[in-house]
Order: sequence, then structure tokens, then C-alpha cells
Amino acid sequence: PEGSLSYNQWNCRINSVAWRLYKAGIQPGDRVAICSTNGEPPATMYFAAQKIGAVAVLLNSRWKEKELAYALNDSASKAIFYDQVSEKEILKALRSNALNPLKIVSRSGSNNTEKDTTLTYEELTDTPEKQPPNLGRDETEIGTILYTSGTTGIPKGVCRTCRSDYYASLALIIEQRWARFERILGVMPLYHTMGLHTLISMVLLNGAVVMLPKADPAECLKAIEAEKITALYLVPTIYHDLVEHINISAKSPLKVPKLAYAGAPMPVHLINKCRDTFCPDVFVNQYGSTEMLAITINPRLDINPASAGRPALHSRIRIVDADRNRRVLPDETLARGEVGEVIVEATSPQAFSGYLNKPEQTEQVLRNGWYFTGDLGFIDEKGDLVLSGRIDDMIISGGENIFPYEVERLLLSHPLVKDAAVVGVPDERWGEAVTAFIVPDSVELESEMLERFCRESPELARYKRPRHFIFVKEIPKSVSGKVLYSILKKEALSLTSKRPLK
Repeated sequence: PEGSLSYNQWNCRINSVAWRLYKAGIQPGDRVAICSTNGEPPATMYFAAQKIGAVAVLLNSRWKEKELAYALNDSASKAIFYDQVSEKEILKALRSNALNPLKIVSRSGSNNTEKDTTLTYEELTDTPEKQPPNLGRDETEIGTILYTSGTTGIPKGVCRTCRSDYYASLALIIEQRWARFERILGVMPLYHTMGLHTLISMVLLNGAVVMLPKADPAECLKAIEAEKITALYLVPTIYHDLVEHINISAKSPLKVPKLAYAGAPMPVHLINKCRDTFCPDVFVNQYGSTEMLAITINPRLDINPASAGRPALHSRIRIVDADRNRRVLPDETLARGEVGEVIVEATSPQAFSGYLNKPEQTEQVLRNGWYFTGDLGFIDEKGDLVLSGRIDDMIISGGENIFPYEVERLLLSHPLVKDAAVVGVPDERWGEAVTAFIVPDSVELESEMLERFCRESPELARYKRPRHFIFVKEIPKSVSGKVLYSILKKEALSLTSKRPLK
């Protein structure tokens, strides 16, 4: 199809970019920042950086000046590649950058007024090369820096070696049953671990990545059909949009043999809709993080859809005491069924190497050879991991620990609730009051109905029920579909009623 490249053509283009970067002064170990929507150019820039032994720094193209300026300075990037979407904020961010990195814009015709000091992507690719620069690198050296979203504070640069990226991609390939010549939709952004490691996985498999700049449902479905997509690896939010678009447009189901999701829990009703829409032979839930990638995998969604499954390839987990106020150690394990913090053995070959320029935060999460995820969960009677939220989002009300996910799961089972999220807000009597944000699926839904639903439920202890209900149009979420609880807590403080708690 138009715009496609064979591996030979792409490799020659990558070599061309690698040579131009090297001749422009980019040396092994230098950082090359990439801030762009999805497409062939950022993918080429990533591998070109690897070929000259540089470190690819992947930045969120939706960030504003403040976050971009911080990350560019924190990473000391010597070059920055950007497109028209991120150009305005990148140029503002560079005003305070003392390093004055080499600027590369994705195509000519940009609004940049400093064209004499800026290269275009066309210039970097104008002379395809069969051979790359002869610059070797050790697999244990840092090859990639992925910045966390920074929604709860300053973004952290997650440092990953070439070796850890290889083994992380290998885990995805094996656990998600991907095979040689797979064809996957590349709609998850490359600055997100799912997007980057999908790309690396397909390169390892001689597969095809059909890259789209954004997750527009109509364009995604058009690509799935036209490009004969065989696998999808997406967050639940995108799956929701796809099945809703098919339903609204009265389109026929599209056969996609292999489905996988990660980033956030998927409601059972959405799992069933995905199964009816795409008729998959393989359907898995993968739980992981930027630091570790594949932690657990659940290939049995038909048997235990609420779980995150069991340890993935190269992964070993424990559940330890969850305490926000002290330094818990890896041997403080809990019994099956008890909720605690999920920790992962950090000697795994897919583990990250630490946070860039943040030794204290690195030491905080890496303890005695284990990575403390900050996620809450328990091992159920089947031996599977069930997640319960984040330790920072745990609510302590009346001296009792309450985990948002267990309350949210009940609320989402109400037929008139489209989406829900639960936070704790300061309360003089209870310490924290459980507050639920609700996206109604009908104008008929009222808070009294939900109060009664929670009171009458045999699944929810009385002290765990929400004390306030706030109706909203949507729940704020990250690109991976995770609820942005920090934003909700701020909203709850200003919106909660002054009425006495029941």
C-alpha cells in the first residue's frame, strides 16, 4: 500500500538518518529526544539513534512547554525531533535550554523561524545507505529513556537498556502469542511503553506495523480491514471506542485473531463486546509498567476476567504489606487473599535500570532486589493476581483501608452507570470520606439509587460505601486509560456537598 516500506528500504533509510546524525555531531551516549505523533519518521529516528549508540528519549507529544523544558534539560538531549503537532510547545521549551540541541522537524513547511539552524527529516533521509556507521554498543548500556506521565508530580525518566528492551519485547511476543509476519495496528504512541515495545516486537518478528497518528475509531477500523490486521494491543478506552463505533455505524464484526489489552482494567461487559466484535482466537490481559513491562498475563479471560493473571515470562511477584508511612521490605509477605503492594523481582532481564538523575526515588522503589510497583492487589483462590488500585490512592476511612477498585467494580455493575472512579477526600470525623465520581448512562440515575444499591449489596461492607456521589460527563484518564485520581481529588475537594455524612 501507499506509504509502506520493505524492511530493506526502511533499513537503508534508518542508516541514512544515523549517518546524518553522526556527521552532525551526535556521538555514542548522547541523548536524542523524539517528540512526535506516530508514524514512520519517529520510528526511524528511534532506530537511527540506536545504530549510532545514542540514547532515544521519547517525549509525550501532548505535553506543554513546562514538561517538555524539564525533560529536555533533565535528559541533556543533544538533538530533538518534532512534528507540526508538538512544534509550538517544543520551540517555546527550547528558549530556556542552555544546550541548544540540534533541531529536526518532521517535514518542511513548518512555522519555525529558525530554519537556518533546523534540519528537516527529508534532509536526513535523502541518501539511503546500505551500511550504518560502524559504532558498536554494549547491550547493558542505556538505549531508551521513557518519561512517565508526570500527572502526580515531576516526570521521571525511566532508563532502559538495549537488553531489557529486547527481553521485554520477547515477553510480549511469547505471552500474546504473536508470530512471524504478524500485522498489528500501531496506534499506541511510541512514548508509551506499549507503543514502543509493540514496534520492537514486530521488527523482531519481521512483522508489519500499520502506524496511525491518533486513535480515531473510524480510521482504526478502516486500517484493520484494509491492512488485514492480525493483532491488536490497546488500552481499554480505545477498544471501547472501536466497538461503540462499529455498533453505531451498524458495521459487521471484524475478525482479528489476537487481542491484548493493558494499562487499565477492562469491564467484563467490554470484554464480551470485544469478543463478539473481533471474534479472537487469543484474548489476553497484560499487567505491567514502564519500569518492568510484562509483570503478569491473563490468557483466560473467559474463566477469570477480573484478574490480571499469573507471572509473565521472566517475572516473579509477591504481595507485601501496604504501608504508605514506612519502608516495607520484600520479605513482609501477606497470605493469599490479603490486599497488599505488588512487588516484582528486579533481577528480571526486562527490568529498568533506575530513574534518570533521581537516585533517591530509584532507591525508594528498588529494595533488596525487588521493584515496588505502588500497585495494590491480592492473590485469589485460583492463584491469580487481582489488582485493587494504587497505594497512593488507598483510602483510610474510620481507621479502615478501602481500595478504590473494589468500590468502583460494584458501581460499574449498576446498569445505569457508564463509568465510575472513587477517591478519598479529607473529612474531620472519618479521616477520609469515600467519594464516587459517576458517568451516568441514563438521565434517570440519581444518587439515592446508588446509595441504596451500595447499602443492599452483599459484596460491599457498609464502611466502604461512598459518602458522596458526583455526576460528571467523563472521568479524566491518561493515554493508557488509567484514572487520574490526583485530578479527581482536587475536584472532589471543591465539589463535595456540605451535607452531613450518613
